[in-house]
Amino acid sequence: MYHQISDWFRRAIIDGQLRPGQRVPSTRSLANELKISRLPALSAYEQLLAEGYLETFVGAGTCVARSIPDETSRPASIKVRNTPSQIVGQNAPRKISRRAFLMRVPAQSWLKNEGAFRVGLPALDHFPIGVWSRLMNRHSRKPSKAMMTYGDPMGYMPLREAIAEYLSTVRAVRCETSQILVTTGSQQGLQISAHVLLDPKDRVWMEEPGYPGAHKALMTAGAQLIPIPVDQEGLNVAAAIRRGRDVNAVYITPSHQFPLGATMSATRRMQLLNWAVRNGGWIIEDDYDSEYRFSGRPIASLQGLDADGRVIYLGTFSKVMFPALRLGYVVVPKDLVPAFSATRDAADTFSSTLYQVVMTDFIREGHFARHIRRMRILYMERRKALVEAIRKYMGDKLEVVGAEAGMQLVALLPLGVDDVVVSQKAKMVGVSARPLSLCYLKPPVRGGLILGYGGANVSEIQDGIRKLRECV
Repeated sequence: MYHQISDWFRRAIIDGQLRPGQRVPSTRSLANELKISRLPALSAYEQLLAEGYLETFVGAGTCVARSIPDETSRPASIKVRNTPSQIVGQNAPRKISRRAFLMRVPAQSWLKNEGAFRVGLPALDHFPIGVWSRLMNRHSRKPSKAMMTYGDPMGYMPLREAIAEYLSTVRAVRCETSQILVTTGSQQGLQISAHVLLDPKDRVWMEEPGYPGAHKALMTAGAQLIPIPVDQEGLNVAAAIRRGRDVNAVYITPSHQFPLGATMSATRRMQLLNWAVRNGGWIIEDDYDSEYRFSGRPIASLQGLDADGRVIYLGTFSKVMFPALRLGYVVVPKDLVPAFSATRDAADTFSSTLYQVVMTDFIREGHFARHIRRMRILYMERRKALVEAIRKYMGDKLEVVGAEAGMQLVALLPLGVDDVVVSQKAKMVGVSARPLSLCYLKPPVRGGLILGYGGANVSEIQDGIRKLRECV
């Protein structure tokens, strides 16, 4: 009851029904008027006095605070506007930054479904939840003070050690524990890298098509993105150099290009490293889902070939474990560690210590390696089922691209078919199909769909393709 009273007075003051200095009824009079106990009226006035809406004067009783500026209060005849769109035109312009304006995207309908063919969604039904729960219980029942206080911006030291060992063994990354920065995922790693390495209007080569999340992260630093075409050998370095040498950095996914799936050739890797050394450029290597290669061993990292400390290496556990884990990492060149640490501290200080501790045990006790081996076999089966379903039901409608690794593939649509429209129609029948065109900085000649198969079983894959056929 006292909330209702205080809310009414607060609105009346803001709307101008009660003016600064105007006397209000005594609590006794108000209680008699409303036929209620005096206690709610007293509580409401105490709240309004504490918030500064009312003030008391000896001999004058309680009044609306005179310190409230007249321009804050609207005349009672003006109807209160509740939405920003209604306020525009009445008050000062509601300005946002140009970067925020450029990062606006259409409604992403393909993110509304969690089944076939959500991109980036792992096989959550095959995650070893029993093992994970046991490790969580081990540390959450009686957490130490160190787990409950502020953590190191660079991350939990034992996890950084485990990550350094894993990367040097499996991904041929050359690093020390001191170079590992723990983040909330590769997206934060991208943002931190952009803010450390780039100034506004710095030019950055970007794969075309490329990862839309990288577009946004680099734009937050005010970078000017230069699209460079991608073919079967990855980013075309010679074409990039012809576009101009006044470039500060390049963003690449060399082991498994997103979204087309190409692997960067050794020749182009050498060309890119030579360019970085000669021109003082930075290479941001995003090594997402490189663990899942179905023919031969995983491709070694570009960072392992870097002898001049020009590569910033990004990775994440979200695709291997589960997205809500929010743990990733950056391998930082030694001389840049202080700058990356300070920028990480400014972003959100540190990642969840509990999850870092549990993830450390998950790696150290061998669960992580076993989980990857099991998922590689499972995703190989699901990829095969998706390719076969496309050939069976949509062989004349879709052209499969990049089906040799990862958790998704690209299916090109016939010329003239709008992939955004197809995606919106797919959403209506419960299918998530990400438009390929949104991965381009310039409109593509041919649209397509990015189809994730990690989180969909064989039955869901076949049913999803049948539904998608009707949408196309």
